[in-house]
Amino acid sequence: MKKSVTRIILLLIVVAFGGSMYYLYSKNAEDPVVYETEQASKRTIIKKTVATGSILPLEEVLIKPNISGVIEEVFVEGGDYVKSGDLLCRIKVVPNLNALNDARNAIDEAKIGLDDQLRNLERQKGLFAKGVISKVDLERAQVAYDQSKQAYAAANKRYDIVKTGTTRGFGNAANTQIRATVSGMVLEVPVEVGNQVIESNNFNEGTTIAAIADIEKMIFEGKVDESEVGKINEDLPLEITVGAIENTVFDAVLDYIAPKGKEENGAIQFEIKGTMKKQDSIFIRAGLSANASIILGRADSVLSVKEALIQFDDKTKKPFVEIEKGNQQFERQDIELGISDGIFVEIKSGLDANDKIKVWNALEPEEFANN
Repeated sequence: MKKSVTRIILLLIVVAFGGSMYYLYSKNAEDPVVYETEQASKRTIIKKTVATGSILPLEEVLIKPNISGVIEEVFVEGGDYVKSGDLLCRIKVVPNLNALNDARNAIDEAKIGLDDQLRNLERQKGLFAKGVISKVDLERAQVAYDQSKQAYAAANKRYDIVKTGTTRGFGNAANTQIRATVSGMVLEVPVEVGNQVIESNNFNEGTTIAAIADIEKMIFEGKVDESEVGKINEDLPLEITVGAIENTVFDAVLDYIAPKGKEENGAIQFEIKGTMKKQDSIFIRAGLSANASIILGRADSVLSVKEALIQFDDKTKKPFVEIEKGNQQFERQDIELGISDGIFVEIKSGLDANDKIKVWNALEPEEFANN
């Protein structure tokens, strides 16, 4: 029994020894890990955040009629340049029956008053000729007659305005002639001949006849997420890229950040606006989609490395890299970081351009294959 136990123990020792020797042999047979190195280089680093939005005119004026009716003729179309006072369209009035009836009654009442004052004037003239009344009384009768005559003429003009939208003597001031109130480009004319339009008043904003804007004064209007709004402030530079205009960057300045955010799709968004610098050679159409890169920081021609090369101490959380001191022999080097664009980071101190930095987190070939 004792001999069997002894044999088993010896056998286990032999197996363990053999396994250890095989493990050591396998490790020695593996190729040693060879770390690649990279060097710092000079580059310009721009730290920015991106907002999506569109290009809009700084001021867009909507032209609305002050009388209801039907579009009779349109003189402009989108893309035309107009000056203040230029004729945009003409409206044919469709009179309101109640207003037309009231105007007709006003004419009748004014005519009755005029006839009465005429009879009184003739009577006063006869009495004055006989010496019964003074000249003052005659002049008062004449004034009353003239006032009635004026009221009758005004009632007739009022009737013409209600019926046709204009009357003799008004010329360009006719309600049926819709004119531009500002100079600029006509962005759109949302009405056509035959369309009915509603006048602008206290109870209705009215039908838009045309939209006019100065396209030389354009702005970027977009939104940023609440996680980014704390990083930006007014007067920061913007770089605007327009999807419809390739390989062109437009400069702008951030001049408005909404004090209140709005919830959209479960996230709080803040509106921003930036005034674009005038472009003499490129025509930017209103409403184009655009992205604005908000420049948070910029460092020109500074020593930088890839962020992937940076390591952080587990205890102090301070950054460091490993630099090569000999063949595949590396030593820790503490560094001071500057701004980062998410790929490269500025090195303020601790490195020079000749240092070879260990690529410590490179993926193995089989890891690339798995990914």
